[in-house]
Amino acid sequence: MKGNFVKRPLKVEIDNYSGFCYGVIRAIETAEKELEKNSVLFSLGEIVHNNVEVNRLKSKGLNTIAHENIGSVKPAKILIRAHGEPPETYETAKNAGIEIIDCTCPVVLKLQERIKRAYEEAKRCNGVIVIFGKKRHAEVNGLVGQTEGNAVVIENIDEVNQIDCSRPVFLFSQTTKSSEEFEELRNVIVSKIEQSGGDLASFKAFNTICRQVSGRKPHLEEFARKHDIIVFVSGKQSSNGKVLYQSCKNANPNSYFVEQAHDINPEWFSECNTVGVCGATSTPKWLMEDIAGEIMRLS
Repeated sequence: MKGNFVKRPLKVEIDNYSGFCYGVIRAIETAEKELEKNSVLFSLGEIVHNNVEVNRLKSKGLNTIAHENIGSVKPAKILIRAHGEPPETYETAKNAGIEIIDCTCPVVLKLQERIKRAYEEAKRCNGVIVIFGKKRHAEVNGLVGQTEGNAVVIENIDEVNQIDCSRPVFLFSQTTKSSEEFEELRNVIVSKIEQSGGDLASFKAFNTICRQVSGRKPHLEEFARKHDIIVFVSGKQSSNGKVLYQSCKNANPNSYFVEQAHDINPEWFSECNTVGVCGATSTPKWLMEDIAGEIMRLS
């Protein structure tokens, strides 16, 4: 990064409420403790949707493994990340004699149990389980697994026609989705049931979005409005990162998305006095501190 385009000292603030959520903190702390024992440890899928943090943990000995390779790593331990897994993953590991370290987020685990119970109810009344979430996302895969693969996954309201509203509908959400979008989807389903003459009383909607995650959106909007420039730090593959960045962008058009320090463009700060640095639930605090330090270096 060459040149110094900043004309005045900057005030740079890191958002104290940004960074890892409880589930991610728990998974990473567990992994680090296991690695301190010199254990052979594999993460089933990337432990967090942030390449910088994944590479840091890889340097400590945590390797990522794909589902199809579970049986090839013994003797070893496999860590199940905060996103959770479907029941068949546990069965596969058990049959292969692999020890599992289960770091499924308690919020996700509770949601899995709720969907499993709802699926049993749905089978009795010919109902359908609908999950508002990202198709093939690790958490969603775990949720669909509670229904023997029979849930309908809806990413947005444009896909609502995939739902057979003549049957009782049980609506749930991936924990990191937008509450506003969930309510919009719920209202569209209600309208579709009413228009088709279906039984609205048989429709059950459960807003299962994590409160720790959903509470960050209004906070970040307020934080974004406080500053001239927002630098949002997240892995590009993070669903939560995309949602929260858009919230910042809506509140402050001068918001920029970066993965690490070399993504920073010094020209962003040529006409500003304050910069806010924030991030997703999968963004480590140390990385936001590195980003803030790089911005200060430019001033």
